[in-house]
Amino acid sequence: MGNGKLYKIGELAKLADVSPRTIDYYTKLGLIEPEKRSDTNYRLYNDETLKRLKRIETMKNEKYTLEEIKVNIQELNKVSHDDAVRDKLTSIQLHLEQLMKEAKELGPIIQQLKPNQMKKLYKMLTQPTAACIEALIVLLGKNPFS
Repeated sequence: MGNGKLYKIGELAKLADVSPRTIDYYTKLGLIEPEKRSDTNYRLYNDETLKRLKRIETMKNEKYTLEEIKVNIQELNKVSHDDAVRDKLTSIQLHLEQLMKEAKELGPIIQQLKPNQMKKLYKMLTQPTAACIEALIVLLGKNPFS
């Protein structure tokens, strides 16, 4: 990972819109880690850390606990070492969580639908859902067609 700009903690905090204390805390929890240390022993962070900080803050805003975020990051690291894949999976997961919350809120309305309306709703949701699942499988490198 050694390419790209390296940031001191204050620079990183400013770019990520968090406090330096937050970065210290996340480092202590193992959510992020410095790329290396400078000759004067400053911790230096890279662009991947900046992306990870933004991902952590997004997940916190979605009401994930820091422990859930840590587990999520560990799982994503197991799945792929490709940053683009990890970012996309995180985005999809956050979107899915939001959809689940909205579905719970719509539960009482859905229960009042007539059978014909329910059938129409089912058709509308099934095809895009299946397409998303297939895309995830391909994205994870587990193409069922190969």
